[in-house]
Amino acid sequence: MEMGSSNGFYSAEFNLDAKWLVDPKLLFVGPKIGEGAHAKVYEGKYKNQTVAIKVVHRGETPEEIAKKEARFAREVSMLSRVQHKNLVKFIGACKEPVMVIVTELLLGGTLRKYLLNLRPRCLETHVAIGFALDIARAMECLHSHGIIHRDLKPENLILTADHKTVKLADFGLAREESLTEMMTAETGTYRWMAPELYSTVTLRHGEKKHYNHKVDAYSFAIVLWELIHNKLPFEGMSNLQAAYAAAFKNVRPSADNLPEDLAMIVTSCWQEDPNARPNFTQIIQMLLHYLSTISPPEPAIPPRIFTSKNAVLPPESPGTSSLMAVRDESGETPKTPMEDKPRGFFFCFNQCY
Repeated sequence: MEMGSSNGFYSAEFNLDAKWLVDPKLLFVGPKIGEGAHAKVYEGKYKNQTVAIKVVHRGETPEEIAKKEARFAREVSMLSRVQHKNLVKFIGACKEPVMVIVTELLLGGTLRKYLLNLRPRCLETHVAIGFALDIARAMECLHSHGIIHRDLKPENLILTADHKTVKLADFGLAREESLTEMMTAETGTYRWMAPELYSTVTLRHGEKKHYNHKVDAYSFAIVLWELIHNKLPFEGMSNLQAAYAAAFKNVRPSADNLPEDLAMIVTSCWQEDPNARPNFTQIIQMLLHYLSTISPPEPAIPPRIFTSKNAVLPPESPGTSSLMAVRDESGETPKTPMEDKPRGFFFCFNQCY
């Protein structure tokens, strides 16, 4: 990687402020915790901090390499621009010797695994709505920066170790909304995908279909339905069948068993017409209103508790994320904290490449 101006580092596709540049010599790689089509994710350490290390496949052909590098640069750019308590906390990245993204490590596993382990039981309603609010706030932050996620689904939502907070991960498919005219059918998992996104797949080669941030509202509706019912949406259908039914037959999961206010939120978010769907600021207000109808507001805490010199503040919950859809369905997270493992367990990042 070449040194650019005093503002940071650059290569043809990669622009990163110096403060985000990871020194690979200080990166130690532990066990693999996830793998997807585009990358592998490892538990590791960076400057003595336990982290998640996403190693991006570079590809074989020049075309593939260029595409992967552009995708990597886009993801790093977005991660470095947005910070929010419900978004993966970005620590840094480097492009050489391989493309790497480093984030905080979340120990609670994916929302998908959490829900699978809970079945056939359901989340308590206030917990489900709390998780939905976490997701909606993360999306509101992204959209305020002009970023569409495009791949909102339970695999990309990670829980903190105490299972009380959900954070959004994996910006691999995210795009800036100003670039919608350049978007193609390279999209997220069909089952959670907005109909207007899916219909791009059926267009003749070279055609483009415009869509906007409202694709994320649709995906959110499917995730919210899943949080409440703890069932796979469009059960009995393949991913492709579910997307086809949603896009061309306007089929949706049933909202019949939902309380009226909740049904209104879900059905408004998955409207066929994107313009009829609420934005995430509106979604948050609707969820907060619904929450107030099912549970009394928290009692006010006297201010003196906060001013007490002896007040013990809770530690920060562990950071974020495996940063991608983890494909391992075992649902196991490492049971031994990294600090307790023998030093030989880690190998230096530079040595493995």
